[in-house]
Amino acid sequence: MSTPARGPLSFLVMTGSRRAGSLNTRLAELAVAVVEANGAAARLASVKDFEVPDYDADVEKADGIPHGAERFRQRLLEVDALIIASPEYNASVPGVLKNLIDWTSRFRPQPFNELQGLLVSASPSMVGGNRGLWALRVPLEHLGARVYPDMFSLASAHTQLDGTGRIANDTLQERFEANIANFMNLVEATTHYPCVKKAWVEYLGERPDPALDRTQEEAR
Repeated sequence: MSTPARGPLSFLVMTGSRRAGSLNTRLAELAVAVVEANGAAARLASVKDFEVPDYDADVEKADGIPHGAERFRQRLLEVDALIIASPEYNASVPGVLKNLIDWTSRFRPQPFNELQGLLVSASPSMVGGNRGLWALRVPLEHLGARVYPDMFSLASAHTQLDGTGRIANDTLQERFEANIANFMNLVEATTHYPCVKKAWVEYLGERPDPALDRTQEEAR
């Protein structure tokens, strides 16, 4: 894999599973390796690192936002982008992951706004967890995150993740690497080249509004 010259970038790669030996944790580890091979820094985390109680507005009023959500918020502020490897629970988002997003969204300013994100999944099923990723896009995009259009879902992951540090199928491994590298290119452009943000808005047929459309650096 060739490593392009990049401006400095950092990524938080988080698994949405608590389970030891999770397929999605293994996919997250592969994502870290690909990010680092492409010349950026990556930090692996688990949803378990940010434990929070079930969201309850009365708890928030009495005790404030819990420390787990504060730690997650701080991690998001320290990086340029977020990659989530999420399992699929009953064709949707794991409750523990959605709950963490709900708590963290209570900060002002909330840290998901204009955050670049990539969603990947691994599942023993033939669907690969894709339905869960579509469900996960909804709250993230609602909160203003820029979720990369091309998601990656690894089907039959129990046979594809063979412990060698790669996906067993070479074609799928190449697609996984290309997906992450292309996402990194977008993150680099958004982070280091402010004109891209304005161009992106114009591509959608809208005129950029300086009061609302900010580059990632300006949003920090």
